[in-house]
Amino acid sequence: MNSQRLIRFTLIAGALFALLSVCIGAFAAHGLKNTLDVYQLGIIETGARYQMYHGLALILSALCAANFQYFSLSLISTCFCAGVIFFSGSLYAIALLDLAAIGFITPIGGVLFLLAWSAFIYQSYRTLVAPSIFEHGMGHHNDQ
Repeated sequence: MNSQRLIRFTLIAGALFALLSVCIGAFAAHGLKNTLDVYQLGIIETGARYQMYHGLALILSALCAANFQYFSLSLISTCFCAGVIFFSGSLYAIALLDLAAIGFITPIGGVLFLLAWSAFIYQSYRTLVAPSIFEHGMGHHNDQ
């Protein structure tokens, strides 16, 4: 079961990541368009896009945890948050600070996203699908 504190943290983290995604994307598109080249702007756009996707995923995860008693949030929240920091954060650093040497961090963020999505699928199945299978029986039909 999830604590209200973890649900609140996840919801706020998701909203902050989404907000910052819009700010970073707008700043790059308008404030840095004459400073950075097309490649660098593309890197920032990719980071902002994935940050938005996973900010929204955090919000969805928090809402699921708040509404479904057995939807476990801790692994999902941890991996999505760390994934945004590693994936998007490293892309921003590569584009803005010319730190290509930290490019190895980006795939770590990608793996964390995959782990979070896998945990989300598992928790969704465990919480929403599996109980209905056991309630209605597997393969048993009452045609009476």
